[in-house]
Amino acid sequence: MRHSLTRRLTHAAIIGGAALSLAGCGINSVPTAEEKAKAKWADVQAAFQERANLVPNLAAVAKGAADQEKGILVGVVEARAKATSIQISGNDLNDPAKMKQFQEAQNQLSGSLAGFGRLLANVEAYPELKSITNYQMLQSQLEGQENRIRITLRDYNGAVQEYNTTIRTFPDAVGAKIFYGAKPMVPYQASTPGAEVAPSLEGKM
Repeated sequence: MRHSLTRRLTHAAIIGGAALSLAGCGINSVPTAEEKAKAKWADVQAAFQERANLVPNLAAVAKGAADQEKGILVGVVEARAKATSIQISGNDLNDPAKMKQFQEAQNQLSGSLAGFGRLLANVEAYPELKSITNYQMLQSQLEGQENRIRITLRDYNGAVQEYNTTIRTFPDAVGAKIFYGAKPMVPYQASTPGAEVAPSLEGKM
């Protein structure tokens, strides 16, 4: 009886020790960090999509612009179509090529929106704009959305850094390699210095 109890206790201790050893080798920390990064990326995509959803409202604002200047709006609409056609799932976050493609499309839309803002900078040239009741609301929505994009990108990059650090440091790196074949995720990089800071549209729209 005593030997049987001793064996059971020893067996339980071995199992417990093995579990703790595995837990310390990234069994839990790696997928936890991965899922966190994927969740943050979902926030990034939602923020970009919400910005894209505001583009149709720009068409209404642009009705007061001269015909030859509406080409800028056409560029915005085309950039929006391209940006929304490229989607990256959580399983693609370790693919630099796909991330670059997504970033380039979003950067193109950002540039087009900046050009549209410059077009409407001198509202005195477009008195019709002043009669649009949602003009100020649209300006506020765009500024707010740019801020949200900046925040979600910062949070995503933070989660990616945490994940990449986890899979590269001991002892989590052991489990990351053996059990998951984990690869580093790609952070979202600004195309130009300071581009991660939300631009102010005050006086530009």
